[in-house]
Amino acid sequence: MSRDRAVAFAPASIGNCAVGFDLIGHALEGPGDRVTATRFAGRSVRVDAIRGLPIELPREIEKNTAARAVASLLNAVGADFGIALEIEKGIALGSGMGGSAASAVAALMAANDLLDAPLPTEALYPHAIEGEFAASGGRHGDNVAPSLLGGLVLAGQDRLIRLPVPNGVHALLVHPDLVVETRVARECLRAPYAIADFVPQSEALALFLSGLYTNDIALIRAGLRDVLVEPRRAHLIPGFAVVKQTMLDHGAFGASISGAGPSVFGWFNSRAAAEAAEADALRAFAEAGLSARAYLSPVAAAGARIEA
Repeated sequence: MSRDRAVAFAPASIGNCAVGFDLIGHALEGPGDRVTATRFAGRSVRVDAIRGLPIELPREIEKNTAARAVASLLNAVGADFGIALEIEKGIALGSGMGGSAASAVAALMAANDLLDAPLPTEALYPHAIEGEFAASGGRHGDNVAPSLLGGLVLAGQDRLIRLPVPNGVHALLVHPDLVVETRVARECLRAPYAIADFVPQSEALALFLSGLYTNDIALIRAGLRDVLVEPRRAHLIPGFAVVKQTMLDHGAFGASISGAGPSVFGWFNSRAAAEAAEADALRAFAEAGLSARAYLSPVAAAGARIEA
């Protein structure tokens, strides 16, 4: 018998992973969004509360990532009831940590748990993408996919592929006290690229994926770079170049902008190596006039879960 109330948590995520723009992302241990879903008589979706933010977010279905995602799900399964959502934001807005994706995923997980016949987790993916559209204006899954499944995920238009991660690999993410709106960051990419620009990026993606599947750190290191998007967005983040170089100096396989920014991440061969880079990375942002917070996480971090 179906339940009337469910609570779900969805983690933050690192989108793009440097080389996989709009395609590859991984879950981040620690921060995340929590959503409570409650069934009610009717056929609508409503947002009863949004907590944890200093500003109000839109509650209309078309403009709220969580509500839009759940409406898509209910419409797809022909539900004969409505769902009320209460959203607890644990991810800062405009942080490059997949906050809009986490809200959509947590809402979907909770709503799905209330269905008479819940769908498999992976089947929630198209509805999560639909929710993400409300925030970014695009249907890309590099944040919703890892938040949903956990770990490192290749997010295609209609399928998800879990990518292998070498044992022990950790990410250091440093989030400065700065907001970069996804739509603004995407505007930086509007000007055309030359076809020749795609060759080194394609090479990097091939090396990166080959390294993952062969457990070859040297190949991962050679491929974990962004020659297309990062150069156009770097100016949005004061101190970015120094923070990135600091991580590389501490042995990071690669470092780049997390999602649309302003957070910066690096991959390291162990938690200890990531920890060793933390203080200097924070100091680099401080010298650029920005306070910042650091997060350490295995790249193979857990995905969304039902909590109650």
